[in-house]
Amino acid sequence: MAQAVDLVYRAVRDGILSGTHPAGSRLPEEELAAAIGVSRTPVREALRRLHAEGLVEVLPIRGAVVARWADHDLDEIFELRTLLEGYGARRASERVIPAELETLSSLCDEMDRRLHQRTKRAYDEITELNLEFHQRIHRATGNKRLLVLLSNLIQVPIVHHNFHRYTPAELARSFSHHRELVDALGARDGDWAESVMHSHLRAARASLQRASHAASLAAVDEQAGE
Repeated sequence: MAQAVDLVYRAVRDGILSGTHPAGSRLPEEELAAAIGVSRTPVREALRRLHAEGLVEVLPIRGAVVARWADHDLDEIFELRTLLEGYGARRASERVIPAELETLSSLCDEMDRRLHQRTKRAYDEITELNLEFHQRIHRATGNKRLLVLLSNLIQVPIVHHNFHRYTPAELARSFSHHRELVDALGARDGDWAESVMHSHLRAARASLQRASHAASLAAVDEQAGE
């Protein structure tokens, strides 16, 4: 039973994060069970887990649907990320080992190589590399509770796909922050590391706000032209 629940959980969660199940779309138990090859019971349990993580909402009549994220939700998420990841960067600066610094630098190199490709696959790969970069800093803290708290925050779908929304200048700024974070960690300077992480996440929130505003204006223009 537990294995079946984990299977459904990973399949639905990956579908939400990849955009296969977009915000507001229904998640019918029968269809998910048939598609994944399990009974409805593990599907129901997996949806409960996803609901607890904030990725799924349970609505009257409609049942389980992929959660929608409003601006105030993202403000709260980035406020928490700034506090927690800033603390994490400071703590990591006290504990990170040279081999981990080399890995972080290599991840920066990998993201740079994909930056000039400008394809959907390249952006997907940058997203995964960025996620690994942040998670390695989180793990370097040695604080397991921090890992659990941040795991949910950094995988909100709209946050997970933020690189698809960045302008070239915003991408360059983000990657520059990554390099500076590695430098700060290597110098074991907690103040510097925390400050860069704060700037990095505030810039990320500003990029999402800019992209959201642009999308809203485009939608208004499209409606006006109909």
